[in-house]
Amino acid sequence: MEKIILTGDRPTGRLHLGHFVGSLRRRVELQNSGLYDRIFIMIADAQALTDNADNPEKVRQNIIEVALDYLSVGLDPAKSTLFIQSQVPELCELAFYYMNLVTVQRLQRNPTVKAEIQMRGFAEGAVEGDTTQRQGIPVGFFTYPISQASDITAFRATTVPVGEDQEPMIEQTREIVHKFNSVYGPTLTMPEILLPDNAACLRLPGTDGKAKMSKSLGNCIYLSDTAEEVRKKVMGMYTDPDHLRVEDPGKVEGNTVFTYLDAFSRPEHFAKYLPEYASLDEMKDHYRRGGLGDVKVKRLLIAILNETLDPIRERRHAYEARIGEVYDILREGSIKARAAAAATLADVRRAMKIDYFDDRELIDAQAAHFAQNAQNAQKK
Repeated sequence: MEKIILTGDRPTGRLHLGHFVGSLRRRVELQNSGLYDRIFIMIADAQALTDNADNPEKVRQNIIEVALDYLSVGLDPAKSTLFIQSQVPELCELAFYYMNLVTVQRLQRNPTVKAEIQMRGFAEGAVEGDTTQRQGIPVGFFTYPISQASDITAFRATTVPVGEDQEPMIEQTREIVHKFNSVYGPTLTMPEILLPDNAACLRLPGTDGKAKMSKSLGNCIYLSDTAEEVRKKVMGMYTDPDHLRVEDPGKVEGNTVFTYLDAFSRPEHFAKYLPEYASLDEMKDHYRRGGLGDVKVKRLLIAILNETLDPIRERRHAYEARIGEVYDILREGSIKARAAAAATLADVRRAMKIDYFDDRELIDAQAAHFAQNAQNAQKK
């Protein structure tokens, strides 16, 4: 069986460091590993419209922003198929069929759906505990896990690299695959989730210390931020509120700056930028004892982040000068993606016995049946 990856992002804004450590960095590693036969990277504009239906221009403009971010981090169209979700209409048809395999009650229990509904402010005027009664929840948004299942299964993905918050979605996809194959016979591929291997990357907090970096919360460091923007955002980062003086003992746990260092720093960074420490662990011990100020720690993080982002910025600027080429990449990728999804849809239609015009055996059998009826009628 082929080893295939499917993953992607909603084009609601530029991508940030949370995306980078949660999935983008891993995607590039997997792409270059040679271990996978095909890799599909989707710009999920149709899903973005489920809660941006009144602002399609926002989604439209951010298609190119996400594409530029993809290319700038090192996703290579020669190795990965980059495509736009809405340009593969077969995905909508698959989702429609899958809706018959999932109950409303199961969707209500999905933790990711609950969290996203709360975060996007759909819960105003809600009846406690009943998401179906919450005002303003589009049906398309509520059925987002089903749409995601169609995306994953359409490309026969065996591996889905995502952040920790998407784990319930992949589990629901697996349930749909199991249900479909049980009812209609073995047709769909069962996917496996691939989480970041660095615990700090499972869910990178926002610069304000909130649980998740999010565009809507305004606590992001974007991949396209300038060096000065990165400096300002890091200097304003949440640390230990009780670490008021340099000599005070400080807490590393829950300290956003150290969480970012866990995610981004390598031993060679200390030799380059702060040789008085052999490792991050040594620096953490000093902070806990007292005698190490937040500004010094933040300056180290600024240097590391800008070293990480410099080549990304350089590639982005090069592609910004060739926007037509970027759209050509997306067009060609969407054509390839549609061919792959159409093959899966054909298998699904066959399994569900709704491939009427392609089922020659059905047509011939029914023709013979009615011909026999006609003969019997004549004999009478």
